[in-house]
Formats: sequence, C-alpha cells, structure tokens
Amino acid sequence: MQIQGFQKLTLLDYPGKVACTIFTGGCNFRCPFCHNAGLVNGTGEEHYDPDTILATLQKRQGLLDGVCFTGGEPLLQPDIADFIGRVRQMGFAIKLDTNGSFPERLQAIVDAGLVDYVAMDIKNAKARYAETVGKADFDIAPIEASVKYLLENHVDYEFRTTVVQEFHTLQDIVDIVTWIQGAPKYFLQNFVDSGNLLCPGLHGVPKETMEAMQVKACQILPNTQLRGL
Repeated sequence: MQIQGFQKLTLLDYPGKVACTIFTGGCNFRCPFCHNAGLVNGTGEEHYDPDTILATLQKRQGLLDGVCFTGGEPLLQPDIADFIGRVRQMGFAIKLDTNGSFPERLQAIVDAGLVDYVAMDIKNAKARYAETVGKADFDIAPIEASVKYLLENHVDYEFRTTVVQEFHTLQDIVDIVTWIQGAPKYFLQNFVDSGNLLCPGLHGVPKETMEAMQVKACQILPNTQLRGL
C-alpha cells in the first residue's frame, strides 16, 4: 500500500459518520483540475507505513465510525482489498472513492462485502471524458461498466461531478444525468483552486450557474444536489 496522506478526523468525507481518511498515491488520470498533483503523480513528500496506520486505527476503535479510502485512485493499489479487509475487521464502516476505471476491482471489493459506501466521480459527459481526464486516447468503456454496476444497487453509493468553468457546460450536466438516470444520489460540487493543480489557471463557476445546473439536472435526476456552496 502506498499511503501518502492520513487525516485522523473528518466530519465531511463520509456522510453521516465520524471518520478518518486514508489517501493513496498514484492515479491513472491526469485531470487538469485535480487539486493534489503530488498524490496523482505519486511524488508527494509524505509517506506512511501501512502497519503504523493500522496500529493508529486500532487505538481509535470506538472513537471513529468509519474509514474513507481516497487518492489518487485507491484501486490502483494491488493490495487494497487486503488492507481494507484488515481495517474492516476492526469494525469500521468503509467508504471508497474511485474514478471508476477499474470495474472488475470495484465489483470484487463490493461483492466481497468489504465496503459500505462508494463515491464515484463522473468527470464529464461521455463525449468530453477524454479531454477532462487528460488522456487523449481514453477508452470510456470501463467507466460505463462501473456506472452500470453501481446503478444495479449492489452497495450504497453516490455519483459526483466537480464543475469547472473550462470543462463543463449546462448541456454536459444534462448529458451526465441522462447517463446516470436512476442513481439515488448525485452531487455537483464547484471547483476550488487548491493552489496545487496539475494545470493552473482554471476556474469554478458562479453560484448562479451551479444553481441553474441543479435545476436543469433535477428535471431528469430529481435527487441532484449541490455540495460545498
């Protein structure tokens, strides 16, 4: 396990639970608006020993409800299932953040009963996926497979999209909700420049634009919500 970040307490990352967050290093996407270039490239300065993390979690049994796994892309880690299993044995609920590009690994972890909640990023409408993830030759088929699997309701889940002025239009949001129609939860979250982007100079959209996107999306997916405004 390549662990490059550890937040000991969060009230935001896992809906309805007091949790901690484990950040894995490395990602197969190069989204220009990614807020943590160090994690994406696997070049972050911080590295945590997995056994030390496990020991810390053991001490926090009874204090935390859950553990969030995010990245980077956690499913890139070859031993992610084993590590999650060890955490789950301590009694923690597990939330997994993923970009959906490894549907077989996602399905295997869910089917094994290792996670309680999945948050999958929907980067953009299908026609704009390649440019949005920074991969000119990107094959969207794995993303479609992950969406299809989650829509079958094997696990509690949400879809979410980070809205960036340079990448998302109202029509893109309409195309996304048409694609994921039937999802129990979909969140639109406005881009915020963290100061550590892969490609500086990008922008969020005005609050009024976010609200207009939500109104339009709700005509197709009524449970579309705004997050972080």
